[in-house]
Amino acid sequence: MKTKLRIINPNAGGIDIGAEKIFVCANDAGYKSFDTFTQDLHRAADYLKVNTIDSVAMEATGVYWLPVKDILEAEGIEVVLVRAGDANQLPGREKTDGEDCQWIRTLHQHGLLRPCFIPEEIIRELRTIIRLRQDHIEMAAAHIQHIQKAFTLMNLRLHQVISQIQGVSGRRIIEAILKGDRDAETLAILCDKQILHNKKEEVVKSLNGNYRSEYLFMLEQAYKAWSFYNQLIRECDKKIESWFIRSNENKPEVDSITPEKAIRHHKPEIENFHVKILRLTEGKDASQLPGLTDYSVIRIIAEVGLDLKEWKTEKNFVSWLGLAPKRYSSGKMRRRYKGKQQTAAGQIFKEAAQSILNSKYIGLGSFARKIKSRKGPQIAIKATARKLAVLYYHAITKGMEYVEKGIIEYNKQAKFTEEQRLRKQAYRLGFSLTEIVVHQ
Repeated sequence: MKTKLRIINPNAGGIDIGAEKIFVCANDAGYKSFDTFTQDLHRAADYLKVNTIDSVAMEATGVYWLPVKDILEAEGIEVVLVRAGDANQLPGREKTDGEDCQWIRTLHQHGLLRPCFIPEEIIRELRTIIRLRQDHIEMAAAHIQHIQKAFTLMNLRLHQVISQIQGVSGRRIIEAILKGDRDAETLAILCDKQILHNKKEEVVKSLNGNYRSEYLFMLEQAYKAWSFYNQLIRECDKKIESWFIRSNENKPEVDSITPEKAIRHHKPEIENFHVKILRLTEGKDASQLPGLTDYSVIRIIAEVGLDLKEWKTEKNFVSWLGLAPKRYSSGKMRRRYKGKQQTAAGQIFKEAAQSILNSKYIGLGSFARKIKSRKGPQIAIKATARKLAVLYYHAITKGMEYVEKGIIEYNKQAKFTEEQRLRKQAYRLGFSLTEIVVHQ
């Protein structure tokens, strides 16, 4: 018996987006092309409305889809954004721009396309600012390397003596050098008292160098560029703070304030940052999870939104993040497959997992090191990031109390497993374990 696919979206259209043109299919007769100028996008919207189209599907192509989506939605047309791979994997179409938009329309009519996750407008605004801030941080980091290179060329080894050349002590010395100071003893005095107490002699030795004019010019340019990007970061912080004011306007005050976890690097200059995030999440403090800080949490919120209703289960969530194991098993057959590409949110969890891997006092850290010893650091970081993402999902959907109980049970189980392993090893070697109570 032949089965014919039922049309689910009769008033559906398809759009193929390019850098200079978009191709729009609104009926069975064919397609029309429009330029990507704003007035032409409005003409495309009018064309869709004339053909009684109330929903269009288009592929997520770079950032080109954003202005198209904004204009079409302003005209009352629903926009369904889909992954490029979804349409490409289904056979039955020719690979040309015009054929693409027709094929997208056909798939959308039959309900065969899965929409991408697009957060609400206020979250998209935060995402833009946060990603821009991260770009500035990366650019500033590049200029720190340029400063270090200039120091190396002058044989100034300050960056080998103090931990952060861009810290308060390092900045004072750089500014003094650029003003003409060359005496090592005088420059060393600009360091923090603790640095002078521990390694004054090393600092003085590191500041005897070859101050050639071209190297000084290189240092000046790098320091100005680093300062410029840090000023941009502060401007982003002001923009984020104003975003908090608007977002928390109708949210209730938080009754109990959990302890604020220290942010070691790139802490936003936002007053009561911790309290503002707690109001935003209605008291659910995901920063208490291992490896996460308030800044990590706001970055995750910028990617996935405030609630996780888009993902029905934790498995859906970690799969979307690109953190699920890429394995397929059927009977005796085991094979790996190429799954979803890395997402920005998944990368944040991986960065947190990296810090957990280096920690000796966190239960997840012992799990990460165990996986690392068996399968290497890359898989260990991904597996730990997956566990952390599951904890975050439960913290947001079920509350921190649920997660805290889960962590306690996990740590108990990890301790029990470790004891069992040690007992077996001692038995094989002819020894026995004796429990000793340590009084703290």
